Amino acid sequence: MTDPAAFVDPLIGSAGDGNTFPGATAPFGMLSWSPTSTRGDQTSTGAANGYQYDTTRLRGFSLTHVNGAGCNPGAAGDVPIMPFTGDVTSSPTADTTDAVYASDFTHADEQATPGRYRLGLANGVTTDFAASDRTAIGRLAFPAGTPANLLFRTSNSLNGSEDAETHLDPVHRRVTGSVLTGAFCGRRANGGENNRKSYYRLYFTAEFDRPFTSTGTWRDGTLQPGGRDQTGGEGYATGADRAGRGSGGWVGFAPGSDVTMRIGISYVSLAGARANLRAEQSPWSTVDSVAAATRRKWNAELNRARIGGGTADQRTVFYTALYHSLQQPNLVNDVDGRYLGMDEQPHRLAPGQDAQYSNFSGWDQYRAQVQLLALLEPRVAGNFAQSLFNYAKQNDGVWDRWVHVNGATHVMTGDPSAATLATFYAMGVRSFDYRGAFSSLYAQATAARPEGLQDAGCPGQCVGQRPNLAQYLRSHYAANDVCHCWGGAAETLEDSIADFALGQWAAQLGLGKESAELSARGAYWRNVFNPATGYMQARDVDGSWVTPFDPASDRGFAQGSAAAYTWLVPQDVAGLAEAMGGKETAAKRLDGFFHDDAGNWQLRGGGPLKYDPTNEPDIHAPWLYNDLGRPWQTQETVRQIVDTVYTTGPSGLPGNDDLGTMSAWYVFSALGIYPRTPGSGDVLVSSPLFPSAVLHSGSGAVFTITSSGTGKYTHSVRRDGRPQQGWTLDSSFVRHGGRLDFTLSPNPAG
Repeated sequence: MTDPAAFVDPLIGSAGDGNTFPGATAPFGMLSWSPTSTRGDQTSTGAANGYQYDTTRLRGFSLTHVNGAGCNPGAAGDVPIMPFTGDVTSSPTADTTDAVYASDFTHADEQATPGRYRLGLANGVTTDFAASDRTAIGRLAFPAGTPANLLFRTSNSLNGSEDAETHLDPVHRRVTGSVLTGAFCGRRANGGENNRKSYYRLYFTAEFDRPFTSTGTWRDGTLQPGGRDQTGGEGYATGADRAGRGSGGWVGFAPGSDVTMRIGISYVSLAGARANLRAEQSPWSTVDSVAAATRRKWNAELNRARIGGGTADQRTVFYTALYHSLQQPNLVNDVDGRYLGMDEQPHRLAPGQDAQYSNFSGWDQYRAQVQLLALLEPRVAGNFAQSLFNYAKQNDGVWDRWVHVNGATHVMTGDPSAATLATFYAMGVRSFDYRGAFSSLYAQATAARPEGLQDAGCPGQCVGQRPNLAQYLRSHYAANDVCHCWGGAAETLEDSIADFALGQWAAQLGLGKESAELSARGAYWRNVFNPATGYMQARDVDGSWVTPFDPASDRGFAQGSAAAYTWLVPQDVAGLAEAMGGKETAAKRLDGFFHDDAGNWQLRGGGPLKYDPTNEPDIHAPWLYNDLGRPWQTQETVRQIVDTVYTTGPSGLPGNDDLGTMSAWYVFSALGIYPRTPGSGDVLVSSPLFPSAVLHSGSGAVFTITSSGTGKYTHSVRRDGRPQQGWTLDSSFVRHGGRLDFTLSPNPAG
């Protein structure tokens, strides 16, 4: 396919709870030029990533975003820049309801494509921007007969800021500055105070092709016409405690000006931002040329999965999901190889490392997104693994669960780094210090640390990465009353997966003792399965079950009910089925998880007792039928979700994209394969949506998937020309490639 980017709709997921952003960005890019909307409160956009489709008023275009994060607001949205066609007569920060220094727009004047974003504002300004890895270039066309001003709201990151600085240089037609911020998920009621802190400073330099006719700055409510330098942050409070605080500056142009702006960013220094701009844009660059170059990059990534057939809508959903899946991890190093470490000091790339990446939503991504990354872009996966290891070494050996830029945010539960890196290795990724990384993760899983006994940030942002590990190793489960975690049952299930994955990795490294130890810990899930209730259930340190028990309750769990978490044993489905009374009993229970009592599908969030496609703990559940001896039910359930839950349009994602996780689930499911369990390269088989798909891995491996016949059920599969026995492909398939030929049928096989 010559131009799969033509099928991408960046607006998918921008309504509801998808929390995607529509703006211009490159694959794995550092910079993303995208709108910051407003609902009449300058301290809250009403969306986790600054843009909500049903909010058609904006207060600027920001330079950084995180795709699909669940916290609202999540993070970033740094340095909103707003074209304004009035006179600046008061401090924009004092306009706390965005009544003056904002503009309406309509979606008819909006066009979003991979690498480019265009929007016409109701104030008469038209904008057209393209992004490269670390820079953007844009054209701002101001209407004649009105003032032409550009506001730099430097302090106004989504979660606020500790400090900001803005410098206006009319001689060189340049605006520079920085914002000291961070605070990912800093507004959460559960543990939010723990993350109301700074951990990075974003530097920017913006250069213009038109002279400034005026300048000015502001701080809090004070306006300084003619000013050129200003500082001041907003803090991390909410509502009235933050409103009206902050600083920025503006530059004016002649009315009717057609202005080109080039902007570069860096997390290291202003000099780094300038060097990035020089390296990625020539003096002759245009919006068209940068957009074309970035579109070529996107097409190179999207062409790693060349599908044939299907409807136009199906191709749009597929390629948009792939686009969202490959937006992260995000580049954080400058062109000279320098990046900001987790110790908040500058570092250089490790020997053999191509890039430092960040934005790791571990609890989400380890279930699908990291597997797709390893399959299609193993070199990026290796660099990402090395990046996380670098951060851990700079963080006293601690691998944080949710890394934003260089910040350890502690968000969620479990040990997703262990599951992620073990999965990378199992899938053939070798371009990182895998022995050093394993040793570090093994130490984290076996040596208790003092912060594991703290409740700081709990629940939701507990500082202990293996909370109360000593008790866990004694009891073989996380005791709900003393675990210092989000929920003892959830922690046990997540750690069991992580330990199983580490055990598989140890075996591949020839570490028999460690493999046996960790593999045994992979079965600790059994200690929170209560045979009397038939559900996973939290326990206290004395061994008693936490009561009263309700399978619809989230007591002892994290963002999910006992009913949902009961299925979270991908590493031992046979053992789970045995605990439930056998495969037939387990399959019937799974039927009830996906259907109501009348047999109708319940796939869009039918309550806490039913499958929830919007969150991660149960997204693997449709694939469990394969290990329960009912592969046709995996086929029909997965196809029903693919056909009805994922759609075109702004509401096309079922929930938070969670840094590409939900999108990656769709990509795998549409291809008819899915990762079996973290720490393994095995994949489960279903039925493909498209008649043909050819995947080209960055490793050189080629995967060809074809289907003949009609229907959603797989009658037979041939692997490399031979009949495939069973519904699991061993890891040699993802490591070396191969061919799968499906014969489909409208009726279940067998």
